[in-house]
Amino acid sequence: MRALLASFALTALLAGGPAQSTDAPANAYCYIGWPNDGQVLSAGKPFRVWFGLRYMGVAPKGVAAPNTGHHHLLIDTDLPPAGQPIPNDRNHLHYGAGETETMVELAPGKHTLQLLMGDENHVPHTPPVTSKKITITVK
Repeated sequence: MRALLASFALTALLAGGPAQSTDAPANAYCYIGWPNDGQVLSAGKPFRVWFGLRYMGVAPKGVAAPNTGHHHLLIDTDLPPAGQPIPNDRNHLHYGAGETETMVELAPGKHTLQLLMGDENHVPHTPPVTSKKITITVK
């Protein structure tokens, strides 16, 4: 039965259908420790973004362990559709090695940042484990 379900999930994923999401504790959440909401940052140089996580653990992509996942930083975008792998582009940055901080450089202007945890296959958990969306200004 497991093999049949795994085969179905793989077939759905390859066909562009919904992927099977991994359960997360209902109280789990992630947060952006820095920068703060409303922060004004200098243009032309990278700034540090550090991530926090409560009631779950961090594990690299490809590692299937209960109550774990890895961070994805969403820049100037909304949460992706539930049950689908998180895109990997300039608005959806993956930290599949288990990183908890990064350096980011953004063009001048207002930007939003939000974290979303993904499982070993970059699929958001059920329920989704997210941070509050913050707004920063680069001048």
